[in-house]
Amino acid sequence: QVQLVESGGGLVQAGGSLTLSCAASGRTFSINTMGWFRQTPGKEREFVAAIKWNGGSTYYADSVKGRFTIFRDNAKNTVYLQMNTLKPEDTAVYYCAAKRGTSLYLTTGYDYWGQGTQVTVSS
Repeated sequence: QVQLVESGGGLVQAGGSLTLSCAASGRTFSINTMGWFRQTPGKEREFVAAIKWNGGSTYYADSVKGRFTIFRDNAKNTVYLQMNTLKPEDTAVYYCAAKRGTSLYLTTGYDYWGQGTQVTVSS
């Protein structure tokens, strides 16, 4: 019912910036929360940031606070992840996700996932 398409990944040097986009389509009215996750091969998927679709409240993992910003454009049904002062440890496949309902949990229970976009940060 909801499709998520990510874009904006690529190769960047340490200290640089990159902005990821995730466009939602389908029954987007059912989305309560959208988030970003990342995963390195062989490691468990890690929560990065989340935003409430109505109201815009945000939450960040400690590892990205002060460097990453999540925001949305309701008119475009798009959520963004602005990444500044990137570090090599930020290298991962980044996924956007959408959650239905009004759950208070922001790090688990997402219903829809994008295909992932690779972000590589060189030292």
